[in-house]
Amino acid sequence: MRRLPPSLIALALLALTRAAPAEEAPTGEAPFGLAWGAVAEVPRPIKVEREANLTALYYPRGWGPAIGPATAEVVLVVCRDEGLQQVVWVGLPLSGEALARMRRAIHDEGVRRYGEPDPGGTRDSEVWRRGRALLATREAADGQRELVMTAFGPGYAACSGAHHAETGHPAGAHVADLIGSAGP
Repeated sequence: MRRLPPSLIALALLALTRAAPAEEAPTGEAPFGLAWGAVAEVPRPIKVEREANLTALYYPRGWGPAIGPATAEVVLVVCRDEGLQQVVWVGLPLSGEALARMRRAIHDEGVRRYGEPDPGGTRDSEVWRRGRALLATREAADGQRELVMTAFGPGYAACSGAHHAETGHPAGAHVADLIGSAGP
């Protein structure tokens, strides 16, 4: 397994943890230089999925915002009324010390920006409520794991409420599916 330099880890994390603080208005800086809220233009995705008020735009490694050296995939979630409200980053499959080092770097940067996280709803996950971000891992091939970091925009709660009204499940159920959790 090749070792990722700390500077590359920091760049990947920096892009992900630039979510707007909870008290901010419905627009602001989102990861990858995007803005929370209305979307005028996004890079062309490789795949688009729609369900009720959500549109998920998928970018594989090397496409659009998924250009970081530790990046496997990026998913942008655009809500019908609130615009861009979620950015999901999936890291390359890692194991052992490489995984632990990457996770520590992301955790430490999250603590620096938002304070101590709370335990997340799944094993090995953590949530920064002030920064509206989640860090978790999911299983990958050959016993490796992928880090999954998601940042939420200030209109995410309204978007999720509308999604729940239309589908019977909150928008967070899709992240739970992504990380292999039974709950939202």
